[in-house]
Amino acid sequence: MKKLTIVIVNYNVKYYVEQCIRSVKRATEGIDAEVYVVDNHSHDGSVEYLRPLFPDVTFIESNHNLGFSRANNIAISQSESKYVLLLNPDTIVGEDAIRHSVDFMDAHPDAGAVGVKMLYGNGIKAKESRRGVPTPLTSFYKMCGLCARYPQHPKYGKYYMGYLPWDKPSEIEIVSGACLMVRRNAIEEIGLMDEDYFMYGEDIDLSYRLLQKGWHNWYLPATILHYKGESTEKSSFRYVHVFYDAMLIFLRKHFGYLGFWITIPVKIAIFFKAFIEMISMFLKFMRKSLGFNILRKKDYPDYVFIGKKENLAKCELLARKKGITVQYVEGDSLTCPDGHLQFPRMMSARKLTYIIYDTTAYSMQQIFAVMEKSANHLIQLGTFYPDRNIIITDQEILT
Repeated sequence: MKKLTIVIVNYNVKYYVEQCIRSVKRATEGIDAEVYVVDNHSHDGSVEYLRPLFPDVTFIESNHNLGFSRANNIAISQSESKYVLLLNPDTIVGEDAIRHSVDFMDAHPDAGAVGVKMLYGNGIKAKESRRGVPTPLTSFYKMCGLCARYPQHPKYGKYYMGYLPWDKPSEIEIVSGACLMVRRNAIEEIGLMDEDYFMYGEDIDLSYRLLQKGWHNWYLPATILHYKGESTEKSSFRYVHVFYDAMLIFLRKHFGYLGFWITIPVKIAIFFKAFIEMISMFLKFMRKSLGFNILRKKDYPDYVFIGKKENLAKCELLARKKGITVQYVEGDSLTCPDGHLQFPRMMSARKLTYIIYDTTAYSMQQIFAVMEKSANHLIQLGTFYPDRNIIITDQEILT
């Protein structure tokens, strides 16, 4: 029996999956692990592109878009490992994140699932790394703004459990499905992911069922990066429908026994939030259709490359091919340990700058640490893979 099975569900994001698997390979050295990629009927040639790059990965090709829950269930059912790690395709795993998670599960036999500290591409910590059960009252505090107003309050801030420390293991209630390691014995007891959830909500449901059976869920301060959204078209009306429908499914399934005077206000709030988002998306669509969203020269992002001397020319050639202007810094983890923090003048204080790190010059953990120190909406991570001549950011792929 394998120690660990890692499941990645893909839908038309082959370059992000490639990057994710690369990071997984680094992070599972010395661990008896296997990787499954379930392709949900992509039309970008994902499997044809990825299979030659990773011949030891098991690919499952669906003839339909099965949704996140069912796709994961297929891989879980086919595997026989002690632990299963569900991993979003738009994540990059730190070198120690998986090992720390496995070691923690080994040391805590009552742990049903563990999650980790997630960073966005700008280095800001993702609040979704620690969450509480979205009971009707907790959800109401979230949707009415009390959670945002009092994030560290034990009652009002329960949705994101903002009162917990980021640098220590902590017991939580909901583990994010972007990086969720679960014990197979626990899955066998509570059942697989609920396929009523097409996308979103399935991680909340799974975590809650673990708690109901007496298992414990944990947050660990190991780090991954989650682009959050590159595997999902979040500007679509379908996204709004699926996201808020998942909230309603969870409410009906686990709290339908409560009186209507408790559930009705939450349902009204959910419908109201969905309506507001639909209006906002419609207005953005109209602005784009009328040409108001055209980027001007001053709005184009800046690019800064930091890496080994032998890779500067490769990156420069790619930049010229794509018509972007890049500033270059020769450095690595030894000569330039603080990365872009050592060159503040190269970054604009008024517009977005992509810091493109040479992945052969720094480990992912080192890159994450620097990004976390600089956590800024105007600084975004880019990665350069010189063996593939590819730059990956949260918004674009340059090949």
